[in-house]
Amino acid sequence: MVRISSLFAVLAIVFCLSCPFWAQTPYQPTVPGVPATATPGSGQPAAADKKQAEETPALKDRQDHSDPTLRLGPGDLIAVSVYGAPDLATEGRVNAAGDINMPLLGKVHVAGLSNDQARELVATKLREGGLILDPQVNVIVKEYVNGGIAVMGEVQKPGIYTLMGERSLYDAISAAGGTSPRAGRAVTITRAADRNNPIIVDLDYTNPMKSPAVNVKVFPGDTVFVSRAGIVYVVGAVNRPAGFVMDNNERLTVLQAVALAGGTKVTSSLKGTKILRTTPDGIQQIPIPLNKILEAKAEDPALKAEDVLFVPNSPGKVAAITGAQAAIGVATGLAIYRH
Repeated sequence: MVRISSLFAVLAIVFCLSCPFWAQTPYQPTVPGVPATATPGSGQPAAADKKQAEETPALKDRQDHSDPTLRLGPGDLIAVSVYGAPDLATEGRVNAAGDINMPLLGKVHVAGLSNDQARELVATKLREGGLILDPQVNVIVKEYVNGGIAVMGEVQKPGIYTLMGERSLYDAISAAGGTSPRAGRAVTITRAADRNNPIIVDLDYTNPMKSPAVNVKVFPGDTVFVSRAGIVYVVGAVNRPAGFVMDNNERLTVLQAVALAGGTKVTSSLKGTKILRTTPDGIQQIPIPLNKILEAKAEDPALKAEDVLFVPNSPGKVAAITGAQAAIGVATGLAIYRH
């Protein structure tokens, strides 16, 4: 009997050592600062924590970089994760009451809170409920439904656009179809929380990649307004009739405009050149002695935005009034160039 009892004891020990159940990590009480699923003394996280640890840097990279003054509201899409507790992770939209539903916690009211405040609220509820002593909570706002970005002014498709994730000025302008041919360089960005201090940036249309500092971040609730550039039209007996953008309404003289238009033709009437300027009282015709200006015998006057510089072929071929009306009509259909 002694030998049989000893044999059973040996078999029991072998069974206990080989059984996978007994090889699992034993139950551990929750200890502040130590994940509940970590193996004491191993220095290594358990499988679930290891996976979570690998995902955490990616989550940090995706962390919402929105304006801290923005507030969550019904319809906003958010994702909540808790380090070491993948079962508590949830993703969904804030309901009409301003709540999100989380496992074990139930309804958590987040409407009116910033991203950081929502993160702290979830952590507090986990801590006060005795679920996790030192919760590491991550909240990502994937979409602000209540805060579109208004893109207005000289863009192809003005409107309000919902841009998900972190976005920049160029992203907002691109969503609106890009700038129009009449767009100026000045763009005004007005923040929803600070409308009295707009941000004004100067776009570089020639090489936007060289001006990353201009490509500032934009956030839900912002208003982006692309200014309208002044344009001067040169028509008539010139080699390249066109409209030319006055970036930031810079000074552009008659000679400079003629040069941009490729110069005058041989048949042009330099003495009959005139500026057609729209005023509240109608179209004003301003005679320009282009022949004397070319000889430096007269002042080279500056043009104003929307001026039409008309160089006729000859005084006898085109009547002054007819020529002025034709010039205005031609100007509306011209190509516009930047210089």
